[in-house]
Amino acid sequence: MLGWFPGHMNKARRQILEALPEIDVVIEVLDARLPYSSANPMLASLTRHKPVLKILSRADLADPEGTRAWTAFFDAQPDTRALAVTTTNTRELKRIPKLCHELAGQVRVDRDVRVMVMGIPNVGKSTLINGLAGRTIAKTGNEPAVTKRQQKVRIQGRVALTDTPGVLWPKIEDQASAYRLAASGAIRDTAIDYVDVALITAAELAKRYPEALRSRYKLTTLPAYDAHPDADKVDADGDERPDLMAQAGFDGHAILADIAAKRGGLRAGGEIDLHRGAEVLLHELRDGKLGRLTLETPDDIPVDAPADDDISAEASPAEADDSSASGGATSED
Repeated sequence: MLGWFPGHMNKARRQILEALPEIDVVIEVLDARLPYSSANPMLASLTRHKPVLKILSRADLADPEGTRAWTAFFDAQPDTRALAVTTTNTRELKRIPKLCHELAGQVRVDRDVRVMVMGIPNVGKSTLINGLAGRTIAKTGNEPAVTKRQQKVRIQGRVALTDTPGVLWPKIEDQASAYRLAASGAIRDTAIDYVDVALITAAELAKRYPEALRSRYKLTTLPAYDAHPDADKVDADGDERPDLMAQAGFDGHAILADIAAKRGGLRAGGEIDLHRGAEVLLHELRDGKLGRLTLETPDDIPVDAPADDDISAEASPAEADDSSASGGATSED
């Protein structure tokens, strides 16, 4: 299982706990392509008694049908609303202050609705805040967790925003989620083997969007996957590792090799450079060149997903201090 908990993220957790009593509404920014995997269960535990507005960012990259399914799923939950947006489109962001007021309910007329913005790194949180503020308030960039401390800003519509650093969680139990996060760029490319990520992603895309994969890379076949007898091998920590290609039903290795051969990865003697194929697939997926894709549906949520109390216990401050080794995600916060 993939796990880390850098010190600055542990510090952010403590800051969130200290600020929450004064907060009326929580905005959680999610990637519209993977709303379950990009939702930090630790944040759900911390904010369980607050109304939540789920912002599905990068809606322009997600499958509209998938986005509708996720919006309906979140809207059906108590004290929760969902809104799909492209965070760079300020027109789409204008609905957010009104939704915050509706979720907050009765607030004294002499003060703003107090809103805390949360999310893992690289889901467009800082871009959202800048769009709402109409100016650059929160830094964006290609380094992990660009926002290092809480920032406060007042926006139109009588809303006071508190920005928080992007927070990952100590251990990603669901390996399918870990690979989806890595495929989207939310996890640093060195956290999971780059080619492995592309192999699983190729198999998943063959299952969910076969025509997009065929069309983009001129593939004639999407070969089925026959599970190896040792597929359910055990990691060093004793946790079982599911055979994700078997679950998808397609041979990601063969698909990736085909992509590599067509995109400059065919070496002398017929050797295939799988890393080249991985670069092509993952970069083009992240850039939206395969079309509007959603990598998971509400039906993909595991029935044995960890309870909030379990996540909260795992993320106890004793696990890390501010001098912990860095890790986590890449790109904008």
